[in-house]
Amino acid sequence: MILLAAGVALWSGAHFFKRLAPDARARMGDAGKGVVALALVASIVLMVLGYRGADFVALWYPPPFLVHVNNLLMVLAFYLFGVGAARGITATWLRHPQLTAVSVWAVGHLLVNGDLASVVLFGGLLVWALAEMAVINRSQPWDRPAGSWKGDLKALVIGLVLLVIAAAVHIWLGVNPFGA
Repeated sequence: MILLAAGVALWSGAHFFKRLAPDARARMGDAGKGVVALALVASIVLMVLGYRGADFVALWYPPPFLVHVNNLLMVLAFYLFGVGAARGITATWLRHPQLTAVSVWAVGHLLVNGDLASVVLFGGLLVWALAEMAVINRSQPWDRPAGSWKGDLKALVIGLVLLVIAAAVHIWLGVNPFGA
């Protein structure tokens, strides 16, 4: 569990570094991008190893129907994640589509995983995403981007393809995201 918590903390710290210590980050120049990227890769490794190695400590037993709710939330999360890059209409009224996607993804996973390690991982990433949105909102104004329905359609198609890939990876790892 220590590796998992350290991974979530490192992930959060690496993302907050630019906003909470802008002068230190600026002094690092381009090398700072590499340091942050390395920290993010290390955080993912720590989270994966920590999650896979954590003892199962049941906190609640989710009802089976929540699998379907989670799967609908995953469609929404993958769509939202792509909206910012594809510049869809949705991006014109949603300031943080990718952080919102992480929040939706985390909530969906919290619904179907009732163990302590899942609460640390998904709950920790949910808290990070919400805090990141608050910090960004406080630190800089928002210029609404232009968007198009074509961008929304592109985000939906790409999101569905990525969802299929994510489901295949889950199945390959021995976790059927569509229920047993």
